Amino acid sequence: MIELDSVERANDWMRDNSIHLAQAKADRIYIERYLKSKHGALFLSAPEGSIASKEAWAYQHSDYLELLDGLKAAVEKETELQHKYTAAEVKIAIWRTLQANQRGLV
Repeated sequence: MIELDSVERANDWMRDNSIHLAQAKADRIYIERYLKSKHGALFLSAPEGSIASKEAWAYQHSDYLELLDGLKAAVEKETELQHKYTAAEVKIAIWRTLQANQRGLV
């Protein structure tokens, strides 16, 4: 059985961490958009050659690869927080259902 204090802790966690989830999502979106901008800048600074060679050069540049590592970390953080947030929501929903079922039995 899910106890009320457990539900309250889940709700408190959601309230206290909503800013962290929002920041993680903002970080991910920012890096995704910045990757496009960085790719464009790198493409323009690539050595002369075909479009394909400039693309390859830009995608393999250390600055671009570093941003990809940052995106990986941002997605990981956002996903972890989102799963924890969802788990807390589910716990609260289950508790509500159990409470409604108990009221129906009385």
